[in-house]
Amino acid sequence: MTTLTLIGKPDCHLCEVAREVVETVVAELPEDAIDVEELSILDDERLYAQWWEKIPVVLIDGDLHAHWRVSPDRLRAALADA
Repeated sequence: MTTLTLIGKPDCHLCEVAREVVETVVAELPEDAIDVEELSILDDERLYAQWWEKIPVVLIDGDLHAHWRVSPDRLRAALADA
């Protein structure tokens, strides 16, 4: 199973947009094909130190896929290849 991690923080407009893109793209895939986890930089000092100026961040199986803006087409392609 592929794991998609969305890293952001509460009250972040771009994070909300990224969440919508992720939810839309994942909903198009077979159920249980993608495990989505959402993490907040406010809950983890290491995440904050690494990503605070790049949120939202999308990782696929731990590898950076995108930050700031998430393209639905690019995310679909990446998940198809995963």
